[in-house]
Amino acid sequence: MNAKTRISELNKELSFLYKITQDIQKLEIDELLKEIVKIATSVTRADSCLIYVLDEGQNELILRASKNPHSNLLKQIKMKLGEGITGWVAKEKKPVAISKGAARDSRFKYFRSLPEDKFEAFLSVPILNKKGVCGVINIQHRKIHKHTSTEINLLSAIGKLAGTAIENALLIEESLAIRETLEMRKVLEKAKGILMKNLSLNENQAYRRLQQESMNSRKSIREIAEAVILADRIKFRA
Repeated sequence: MNAKTRISELNKELSFLYKITQDIQKLEIDELLKEIVKIATSVTRADSCLIYVLDEGQNELILRASKNPHSNLLKQIKMKLGEGITGWVAKEKKPVAISKGAARDSRFKYFRSLPEDKFEAFLSVPILNKKGVCGVINIQHRKIHKHTSTEINLLSAIGKLAGTAIENALLIEESLAIRETLEMRKVLEKAKGILMKNLSLNENQAYRRLQQESMNSRKSIREIAEAVILADRIKFRA
């Protein structure tokens, strides 16, 4: 590689890395992961990009984002640390590049529901933050593909730069989930209280009434509880 070509490659690397630091620091987790998928795919011109995020409580890697639409598989496909190539990359914090025959590699964890797992080439890098690994980026090509040092270095850099942003986004997601749980609990308690008072039910009976209505109407139990509260409010105003 001559000096001119190398300078061009370095400029490309700097351009992508600058885009990462500017674009992904303040996004919510789902939007953040989508942006990382776009950047990683652009860098490698890949046919597939899958991002797994570590659930520290369960010690599992969970599929959270994909270039190709897999909405029914997100959060459903999981791997333990050390399991398959992806799990190894997370455990050892080192990249793995396979130019051909990835699906036939004995280390590969195959998922029948993921068509990408039949692709030839595979590149996997860890997503790192100050505490350690927090996920893995997997890049796949349908045909044989020799990964250049630039691709591997760029994707590894993306994994390092994205780590802190993902950690922050996960903390926000967790706090929102806790808030949602507390709000739902308040709604359920209020709805149960209304049913207990109006229908002379005990607490368990009131909760079962909400559950039954939820199943019959195919609506969430929160929607039923809010409807009970609204009906009681209208009745009271009348």
